[in-house]
Amino acid sequence: MKQLITRLDQLLEYLIISIMAVLVIDVLWQVASRFILGDPSSFTDELARFLLIWLSLFGGAYMLGKKMHLAIDLISHKFDERKALRYDNFIQVTILVFAIAVLVIGGSRLVFVTLFLNQTSAALGVPLGYVYMVLPLSGLIMCTYCVHFILENLATSRSLNNNTQNSGE
Repeated sequence: MKQLITRLDQLLEYLIISIMAVLVIDVLWQVASRFILGDPSSFTDELARFLLIWLSLFGGAYMLGKKMHLAIDLISHKFDERKALRYDNFIQVTILVFAIAVLVIGGSRLVFVTLFLNQTSAALGVPLGYVYMVLPLSGLIMCTYCVHFILENLATSRSLNNNTQNSGE
């Protein structure tokens, strides 16, 4: 599982860097075409919007994988190690349920509906289902990270239980 997480981290890093690079070039072209050429490009605003959506969702998944996402850790510092692991598992299960319900299931339905209705973007003419594909993809990545953290917490908890039993003998 650790090898999968390492590969997933690397893939997300390259993907996020690539999206950010394209976004910077797109916005620079938008500014240059508007103020230097005097003829604003018609597609750059829409492309920037779509890239920002992808950057935000993949970035959120990456931050979840690094455990750098927003969290309220006021309570967890007061717990002993076992309770902290249970608390972290509760948080991971909550994130997992949200990711499955909203991002994977809801996002998949959105992708299906927009592809079924053949909705396309105004300037680029791209099927919107492809743009919204980031919802279930990022949701699946978040689910993978959550399952990984839950399994790690369970292994640590078992290790703590074994150490307690061995020291009690």
